[in-house]
Amino acid sequence: MGRAISEQRGIFTIALSSSALFGAMTVANAFVLGELTGRVVLPSLRDGDVATGTLVLAALVILGVAVLKIVGILGRRIGAGVMQYRLQASYRRQVSRQYLRLPLSWHNRHPTGQLLSNANSDVEASWYPIAPLPFACGAILMLVITAVALVLIDPVLALIGLVVFPTIFAINIVYSRVMSPRVSRAQQLRAEVSGIAHESFDGALVVKTLGREAEETERFRERAEELRDSLIAVGKVRGTFDPMMEALPALGTLAVLLFGTMRLESGAIDAGDLVSVAYLFTVLALPIRAIGWVLGDLPRALAGWDRVSAVLSATGEQKHGEGRLPSAATPAHLHATDVTFTYADADEAVLSRITLDITPGRTVALVGPTGSGKSTLVSLFVRLVDPDSGQILVDGADIGRLREGELSTAAAVVAQATFLFDDTVRQNVSLGDETDPVYGDAEIWRALKLAQADRFVRALPDGLETRIGERGTTLSGGQRQRLALARALVRRPRLLILDDATSSVDPAVEAAILGGLRAADLASSVLVVAYRRATIMLADEVVYVEHGRILARGTHDELLDSVPGYTALIRAYSDAAEQRRLESASAGRDEGAA
Repeated sequence: MGRAISEQRGIFTIALSSSALFGAMTVANAFVLGELTGRVVLPSLRDGDVATGTLVLAALVILGVAVLKIVGILGRRIGAGVMQYRLQASYRRQVSRQYLRLPLSWHNRHPTGQLLSNANSDVEASWYPIAPLPFACGAILMLVITAVALVLIDPVLALIGLVVFPTIFAINIVYSRVMSPRVSRAQQLRAEVSGIAHESFDGALVVKTLGREAEETERFRERAEELRDSLIAVGKVRGTFDPMMEALPALGTLAVLLFGTMRLESGAIDAGDLVSVAYLFTVLALPIRAIGWVLGDLPRALAGWDRVSAVLSATGEQKHGEGRLPSAATPAHLHATDVTFTYADADEAVLSRITLDITPGRTVALVGPTGSGKSTLVSLFVRLVDPDSGQILVDGADIGRLREGELSTAAAVVAQATFLFDDTVRQNVSLGDETDPVYGDAEIWRALKLAQADRFVRALPDGLETRIGERGTTLSGGQRQRLALARALVRRPRLLILDDATSSVDPAVEAAILGGLRAADLASSVLVVAYRRATIMLADEVVYVEHGRILARGTHDELLDSVPGYTALIRAYSDAAEQRRLESASAGRDEGAA
């Protein structure tokens, strides 16, 4: 709460002042009613007449107090609402910025559903108590004024208040302690349900093609029912304590009327005093509940804040320096020395003492069996993760000491798993602001042509303005990969890394892409993670990796003659490709005969 007040000091001051005005006018209204009872109502009942001026004055006083109360209510509610939504918006942005700052290794340890929950429901829950907070603070001022007024009116009636009000606070404290673990569990289950739903939606194709709808439904049902039971437990606690909160002020009012009547008959107080005290007990029920709302929302807020602060305080952020790369449009020089890397949950290093040099303008094919560390090495070269030891240099500069965003201006990577946004072709290639485009149509079409994507894009209904659906669902796998390649090429990278980026593309199209890249005389050094013989043969040099180590490097023919593992791997992939070609041809003949 202190953090919220300090960050939104101005608007909280307005809301608190308005709440204090409302509280003061509520107490004032009680005394106005008491005075009017003693000076206007009772004399009129006794005498059967009342002066017009007295009625007008009484009405104006009541109206004036009511107007000030309205001003207080408006200021309190608007101020509290603005404060709450500002905090929620601010912390959503902070969490999102932190997600972007944290390295890929941190994201790999946290489920996507949990991250979505942190940025949305947890941030909202953290600031739930802000809405009633100004009202609760104003209620405390109102209680202080009321306590003083009760003592001045009648100490005996004041004792009733001293019993009722602390009892309400005590119940609130017990309520918070009982509610806290239940709300924390509910928040955790919200994230888990969100995570399962996210996995199921992302894997819809796998679920449907393998007929796993029933199993996924059951998995979601079990966790959703746990969340339901957890929320029911929260509701039971609230259902038990809320009536007690509501009943105590009403019981206090009855006690005041009972003892107040006795005090009135004894002459210790007059009728106006009794009306004032009874009215105060009646109207104080809502302000006291406001304090209860704050205390009641605190367990949920604390649970949400713990989860949000865990993200904001995460220490996995990569460090950056102030280094810069040359601005000249020349191919980059990539050099890695004694690079070792181990995943956090692994017992052995994935990469061990890797030393690799890619001279400017060369095309190097990185080849190796599955699990040999090729994609991990790619991640290190573009600094998605940092090595345990060793050094990676681009144009002689340690990439760990470059300023933030500097490496991405020189290097681009195209992964095998292509991600496209639910947007137009233009936006997926440029990733820019529609109102201030970074790349013109000529640059985009040039990149599409190099990626062999220009023909199918021209055939789309709206060309560059065609929306391609979530994750590019309206396109084939090969088309998605070609758009991802165009996205990298439009930036004219000086270091282009293709991590099996054409695996879904027809071999003829792949050859045209790689041949086009060479013919275009790009100012790029190219590293290709490859499996196909045709792709490998287009490279100037081949680097063979096995078990996280570089075992050999040279031309394709040299490695075929000298490295048995490389020879076996190439032949295995070639045999598999030939088998798929024959099966496809056979299926075509059978279909023609039919």
